[in-house]
Amino acid sequence: MGCLKVILLYLGWALVWAAVQTMVIYQVGYPLELALRDAALTNALVIGSGYIMAIALRFYRPGGRQVVYLMGWSLGVATISLVLWDVGLEYLLGGQGEYLAFVDKTFFVRLAFAWLMILFIVLQNWLWFYAREKQEAEERKAATEKLAREAELFNLRQQLQPHFLFNSLNSISALVKTKPDQAKKMVQQLSDFLRGTLRKDDQTMVPLSDELQHLQIYLEIEKVRFGHRLQTQVDYQEESLQGQLPYLLLQPIVENAIKFGLYDTIDDILIQITATLQDSMLVISTLNPFDSALLQHKQGTGFGLDSVRRRLYLLYARTDLLTTHQQDNVFITTVKIPQKS
Repeated sequence: MGCLKVILLYLGWALVWAAVQTMVIYQVGYPLELALRDAALTNALVIGSGYIMAIALRFYRPGGRQVVYLMGWSLGVATISLVLWDVGLEYLLGGQGEYLAFVDKTFFVRLAFAWLMILFIVLQNWLWFYAREKQEAEERKAATEKLAREAELFNLRQQLQPHFLFNSLNSISALVKTKPDQAKKMVQQLSDFLRGTLRKDDQTMVPLSDELQHLQIYLEIEKVRFGHRLQTQVDYQEESLQGQLPYLLLQPIVENAIKFGLYDTIDDILIQITATLQDSMLVISTLNPFDSALLQHKQGTGFGLDSVRRRLYLLYARTDLLTTHQQDNVFITTVKIPQKS
């Protein structure tokens, strides 16, 4: 269909220029029949030559710095087409010596016209092919980058599960002899947690309500490990429950809060999680107490926050969606998830 449209376009163009050439020759004083024959043969050869070069460009296209080659090729093709036109015209008008003399006088003018016409056709096609190649290259680049992002996101998810799984298995191992009932309970909770993870493995975004349910299973596992020392409080606006966020985003954040709030103390601690909708953003904050003296000896924020920050960048191409700051003896991690309007 595309090729047919191009052919029809060239035929229409040839008819227009044939009509113009016919009128010019007729105005000079030659019979209309001669003018029609001359114009028909001239434009058939010019348009045909331009179309042949356009087809050739599908198989070989010089680069941007080699456009001068097109000028040379089009001049050569124009010369060949004018030679064929001269031979053809002598065959069609063998008895019209006066008109053939007129043709010889105007040969170079016709050559310039034919060259410009063919060059215009060739450059038009070259620009179209060049633009299409550039667009296809951009599409391939975008597809490659998308595949790379998806692969990295998948890799982050695969790292997250063993990271948490190994910690949980170590805790279960420690509880088997001393607290077998709690070990059994923790195995069941771990099973529920992993089952939920696998069920959502093909989903990028989930509602906050689903994420909080999954997070609650994780917290129950941690409470088996730490007993009454770990207390949690989850507050949220009702409308925020339908907000969308990458699944399993909160678990590493809360794990990080437990690590920095609980590991180096024997006191009870409270992990607070709040969720609100603010200006088309789902804003989730996690607060945990910390000992500023001990925090100085802990370098970085660990795998958890690094993985969250990287996931957010891959999904939203922004580096400002996860922030941390200290207020008195409270460490606050805030994540913002853009919501679709």
